[in-house]
Order: sequence, then structure tokens, then C-alpha cells
Amino acid sequence: MRAHGLTKAATLLAALALAAVMGTASAAPEKAPPTAPDLTRRAAAPVLVDCLWKPHVRPARFLLACGDGNSRLTALRWSRWDAHSAVARGRNLVNDCDPYCAAGRFHSYPVVVRLDRAERWARHPDVRRFARMTLTYPEGRPERLAPVVTYPLWS
Repeated sequence: MRAHGLTKAATLLAALALAAVMGTASAAPEKAPPTAPDLTRRAAAPVLVDCLWKPHVRPARFLLACGDGNSRLTALRWSRWDAHSAVARGRNLVNDCDPYCAAGRFHSYPVVVRLDRAERWARHPDVRRFARMTLTYPEGRPERLAPVVTYPLWS
């Protein structure tokens, strides 16, 4: 009978300890990512909008091919990000899709990324976003691309 009482007491203490830990964890909710207006207040410079319509300032990576993920920028190091343009060096990982994309291999190319044409973002009119991206390949490039390629960015 005494062992049964000790088991109940130990179970009760364990439940109380777990409740205390869970209460502490739930009392401090995770900080939500900044909204587009919050980003604009912190940095008056335009944002780069990703495939999921999220704004970014100086991202380390960026998906170019939203539909299939076969082209992405990685290891981005930004040397400039202001109201007029942004410039970074990094790598462009591109799938050769040979013999088809699911069986293709990714190749990495050094790239210089330039963002410009800052304009109002239709989804958040108080936020400006970069509307154009230019990729320059200083050494080697995907075989179907020119040494300098310019893309309009989604709005």
C-alpha cells in the first residue's frame, strides 16, 4: 500500500513538472516573421519578393524557378542594398535537365546579381520592391544562357 502511495506521488510530481515546463514554453510565443510594412520601416530600401510572396532584404538564397526549382541562387553576399539597386555575388545552381529534369544534374556557376527598378508592390502599396534582376556570369554559365541575362520579377 505504501509503494502504491509513493507511485501516485511520483506521478503527480512528474505531471506538475511537465505542466510547469509546458506553461513556460507556451507563455512565450514564437516571434512572428516581420510583415512587409515592418520591413519597410526598418529599412527604407526596397525588398525582394520570393515565390511565396514574402519580402526579403539581403537573402542568402533565392529561388528563380518557382515552378520546378531547377534554378536557384545560393551563397549570396550583398555588397549593396539601397533605394535604387542591390548587388551580390553568389552561385547559380542550375539543373541541366539531361535527359530530362527529374534525372538531370545541378551545376554551380559563379554569378553577380543586380536588382533594380524599385517600384510599389501591388500587394503592399506602402512597400517598394525590386522589379528587375540581372544575372552576370563572369566565368562559365548554363549552356542555353547568354553571359548577361535580365529577368522581370513577379509583383
